[in-house]
Amino acid sequence: MEPIIFHPHYMERVWGGRSLESVYQRQLPSQDVPYGESWEMTDRQEAQSVVTGGKYDGATLNTLWNEYREEVFGKDMPDCDRFPLLIKILDAQSDLSVQVHPPQEQADALGGEPKTEMWFIADAEPDAKLYVGVEAGVTKESFEQAILDGTVEEQIHSIDAKTGESIHIESGRLHAIGAGILIYEIQQNSDTTYRVYDWNRVGLNGKPRDLHVRESMMCIDFDDVTPVLEPPTCTKISDCEYFKVDHRHADANEEVRPHVDGRFAIFTVVSGQLNSVEGKTFVAGDFFLMPVGASPLRATADTEYLETIIPA
Repeated sequence: MEPIIFHPHYMERVWGGRSLESVYQRQLPSQDVPYGESWEMTDRQEAQSVVTGGKYDGATLNTLWNEYREEVFGKDMPDCDRFPLLIKILDAQSDLSVQVHPPQEQADALGGEPKTEMWFIADAEPDAKLYVGVEAGVTKESFEQAILDGTVEEQIHSIDAKTGESIHIESGRLHAIGAGILIYEIQQNSDTTYRVYDWNRVGLNGKPRDLHVRESMMCIDFDDVTPVLEPPTCTKISDCEYFKVDHRHADANEEVRPHVDGRFAIFTVVSGQLNSVEGKTFVAGDFFLMPVGASPLRATADTEYLETIIPA
């Protein structure tokens, strides 16, 4: 068994840019189009990952999950029809909308999907910011008034963002990614987002984007006050019932393998280089699936990488 690589899906976004091209030398589908997201591993009806090369060449992620689940992913995986994670790179060249994802109870009531996610900051320009949670003293009533007054920025907690930092975004947590940040995102397999504020800008069609104020107000956790980012030295950067993400380091010439026997892992190279015995080379920005029984990799330089698993 060798690492499994997928074709990415590139998503045009009003807030996106071309960093996937300039930083990772990706060949983007169109010139002069702002691509804000690369869906690296997705099992969605509207976007399905396809394997490139190797034993499963041409198979979809959904096929792997439903026809080769134990062989590829291991035993005791979740009993669901679709692979339960969605893995992305986000290129924010301008501020994303202020938004929230619904917790399970609200998602059921609103006909959406719950979504918990985590962010790892792959790169951040000087003075870049994340907006997460609310400031001390903010209430649902004061926030509703701020929407009417156009002063939402005063209610949101902003954090200086630095390369290598990370944060867990539980469903219900108000959040927005600021301009000048490249992020690796691991999340539940969901695409439900409620925008509560969009910086008074227009979309790619020249019109203001739809807001979901009623839905957002049902979901925002107003007890989530002034959260902080995890530092680059943090090893266990996200640990919840849906996924676990560790930030790991390998010295040059060190052997690298999943840390849980008998289960798959998703590797994301942050810096350095990993090589497979089959001759594949993985560098910063590369995502791939290490199936059960995959041969170990070898670091050819000091290497940082993220390891994502689904907890047993």
